[in-house]
Amino acid sequence: MSVRPGRWLTLALAPLVAVSILAAPASPASADPDDGSSSSSAEPDEKGDDKADPTLDEVLESSNRKFVQAKAAVAKSTTTQKALGVKITIAEAKRDVLIPEVNAIAAQQYRTGHLGAASFLLGSNGSDDFLKKAVSLEEINTLHDRKLRELNAAIDEVESTKAALDSEVKAQQTALTAMSKQKDAADKALKLIGGEGLTAGFVDATSKVAAPAPRNSDGGFSAQKCTVNDPTTSGCITARTLHMYQEVKKAGFDNFVGCHRDGGPFEHPKGRACDWSLQKSGFSESHNATMKKYGNDLMAFLVRNADRLGIYYVIWYAQIWFPATGWHAYHGVSNHKDHVHVSML
Repeated sequence: MSVRPGRWLTLALAPLVAVSILAAPASPASADPDDGSSSSSAEPDEKGDDKADPTLDEVLESSNRKFVQAKAAVAKSTTTQKALGVKITIAEAKRDVLIPEVNAIAAQQYRTGHLGAASFLLGSNGSDDFLKKAVSLEEINTLHDRKLRELNAAIDEVESTKAALDSEVKAQQTALTAMSKQKDAADKALKLIGGEGLTAGFVDATSKVAAPAPRNSDGGFSAQKCTVNDPTTSGCITARTLHMYQEVKKAGFDNFVGCHRDGGPFEHPKGRACDWSLQKSGFSESHNATMKKYGNDLMAFLVRNADRLGIYYVIWYAQIWFPATGWHAYHGVSNHKDHVHVSML
């Protein structure tokens, strides 16, 4: 093995290179929230966002769908940030271990191979001693180069991971802004039906956890067609509505239910709504504690699992609940004291 030409200059400059690398400031991270890397952008409203005069129903559906999608983006970003934080900690620990190693090797390289390297080799006692000293210099240089590459890679990993974290934080802020925007839009729309307040009565403190409905790649719920046979009528419902129906049944709510219904501008004819009665057959207004508690517990199950099931809104006992706004007074044709209504996204 021989010492390569030009190695002596490398030996002399190595400490300066190491110091400059260690002292170099990290470049500021930048990320464009609109570069497509974030999952926080809301999907287009399938009914058309450019429609001239959207109905109240369309405004509420669009704002709540986008709210749910933005909420999913925030949750995903929070998980990603935690993972990146762990990655940064590991990379910084690796970097901190390598820094003293590189500095120690650089110091040894400087002492052994400084300007006296030629005299160091020429002062050898014979050819064997000369070869041993040359090999020693080469090994020190090789080890320093390898450790320096490892250190550079560790520094690059820390910087790139911190840049990714900065980008994720910006994406989360964009999603939080979208959530706030959609909540405000739903609040304004709900003022048209007035009032607010929480439905009264006793209710179980906890509800069973429903199996989650499938989501799209962005974490939201895309619109679905009425393509599945309705188990409660001869009509059709969406796959998401069927999933909700099955999960409610699994939770122990076995009274009469009707889903698809022809006519009307809302979700029943689209296969996206079900009415859950308080009794085994037909509909009768709540007139005892058992019926009221059944409705309250069913309502609570739907609200507590709304994010998992893809629920658009719930109506019960003259109250309406939306994911983005919570409970408000409801003044529709029916006071919904004889059934719990649930509509799906």
